[in-house]
Amino acid sequence: MSFSTGSLEQLLQALANPKPTPGGGTAAAVAGAMGVSLLVMAAGLARTRGNTEDERGTLAAMRASLEPLAASLPACADRDAEAFGQVMAAYRLPKAADDEKARRKVAIQAALRTATDVPLETLRLAAKALELGETVARHGNPAAASDIGVAACLLRAAADGAAANVRANLGGLADEGYRSSVTVEVDQLVTRADEARARLLAALA
Repeated sequence: MSFSTGSLEQLLQALANPKPTPGGGTAAAVAGAMGVSLLVMAAGLARTRGNTEDERGTLAAMRASLEPLAASLPACADRDAEAFGQVMAAYRLPKAADDEKARRKVAIQAALRTATDVPLETLRLAAKALELGETVARHGNPAAASDIGVAACLLRAAADGAAANVRANLGGLADEGYRSSVTVEVDQLVTRADEARARLLAALA
């Protein structure tokens, strides 16, 4: 099933099902999608009827920047489940003969790389959304403060969950250059997400 287009009940049942997919990576992307959607909503609310042109323009720009993220994160939810399915399929490949072992090893590495790239993209999107959310918090309608606060919590959960999935998959990858560069990027993105969330919440205070 598509977790980006199915019902909430179907998603929750799938997550509760004792099968490997969908798992934490899908849940992280869905949390991020909900967080961004709340920010899109908040960016569409004028602060007051007396908003200046600059304020209205700023909120409109934030909405326009957030909407593609709101579309991309549900896709990450589906891709994450698909990627882990590919990992499991690769591990099930035959390994009796030497040539089978070699093909299996290549397949596993390729599948793990994809399964790492997807949550990494979720993390990038969540960090970017939190940074944009600070501006929404500063210029948005005070009546939406709780919605923006919930968005910040959901996006932080998405970032944490995505980072955990990336780190879990990196351990199985043989490409040390890739592992090193992704480790650095994950650390930087988590720091960005932390700092952006703090600024966003401070703007709401």
